[in-house]
Amino acid sequence: MKRWSRRGYTEGPYGQIHYRHEGAVTQTRGAIVLLHQAPMTSAQYDNVLRPLAAHGFHAIAIDMPGFGMSDPVPGVPRVEDWAAVVAPVLDALGYPDAVVLGHHTGAMVATEVGIQFPDRVRAVILNGPMPVSEEERAEFMEGLHQTERTITATDDGTQFNMVHAARTGLAEGTVAPARISEYVVQAFEGQGAYWHGHHAAFLYRQDETLGRLERPALILTNTGDVIYEHALAAHAIRPDFAFTALEGGGVDVVDQMPEDWAEAVTRYVSGL
Repeated sequence: MKRWSRRGYTEGPYGQIHYRHEGAVTQTRGAIVLLHQAPMTSAQYDNVLRPLAAHGFHAIAIDMPGFGMSDPVPGVPRVEDWAAVVAPVLDALGYPDAVVLGHHTGAMVATEVGIQFPDRVRAVILNGPMPVSEEERAEFMEGLHQTERTITATDDGTQFNMVHAARTGLAEGTVAPARISEYVVQAFEGQGAYWHGHHAAFLYRQDETLGRLERPALILTNTGDVIYEHALAAHAIRPDFAFTALEGGGVDVVDQMPEDWAEAVTRYVSGL
């Protein structure tokens, strides 16, 4: 039987913030905040919360506004908006600061947390940063963004099939069907529109904000990630940041190699 992590709510600037966590305030390495990719939820980290707790962290995964069970930002959200929910969760759990880790879109949010709230951030871990060019931004807005805007309620449930097919293709047989089904549920669980996540990500200029990040940082990637090359580009922008590349995996690295991933995170934090 699946063991569920503890869950909680606190108030934030846009309403309620939902989070799940493993470990306790007594953990030796303190808090690590985990920010998910879009369009998913804190449940993305189900398979790494316990390994991180075993390594001495109080691991706290947050549903970003509009995703999962957290209330949405009014209107069309930006990455900058989502950064505002980390501090209220730390306050609720009694932490002055934390290591802040984000995956894909979450890595952009983690960058912004480090810029906006540096005194609350011990270090930032960018798991799959994505500084994009103007050409990539325009290609997304004219292509995939238009497709994603059509992913909404239909009479025959086509929207679920579209996302299931996409996630199955990305997993390439490395993720169990039951977990793929959970990805689909996560994608539609929130109160925000499906397209909000990637829209905010591609409008965020991480190529510029990386230069403003003044906290210690690790760029964490894996060679099978679809945006692996973007992680290399991020490291070229900030060669002073630590860099770790796990071999293989894909978009679902926290499910594909949870123990290796947790150990890479722990090695970096141990050296701070």
